[in-house]
Amino acid sequence: MSTRQNTLAVFEDFKIRRIYDEKKEIWYFSVVDIIAVLIEQREHKKAQSYWTTLKNRLKEEGSEVVTRCDQLKMEASDGKKYLTDVANPETLLRLIQSVPSPKAEPIKLWLAKVGMKECRR
Repeated sequence: MSTRQNTLAVFEDFKIRRIYDEKKEIWYFSVVDIIAVLIEQREHKKAQSYWTTLKNRLKEEGSEVVTRCDQLKMEASDGKKYLTDVANPETLLRLIQSVPSPKAEPIKLWLAKVGMKECRR
């Protein structure tokens, strides 16, 4: 079993939940948190709704991006842990291309930095 470490990362004013899998040596980020940045939405339910709609659209188009997302338990704002859609940086970079946003390029650069660099501690 992999040892996982939960941490928060920050992009601008947005908190992004992530889990580091020590066995696989990879970060997994909350997809909804990344979507919230892209659509500049602070309300979790609205970001979740956007992700649900996007996920369904991508599935209908036959995109493999959605099938590469996993679910891990992450802490929510209420302090409880819930299964949350997560993805590694490579999958997220592909997913970001599906969301028209002026934040797409900045979040890609940020993700490349925090999702890759910090894996080598």
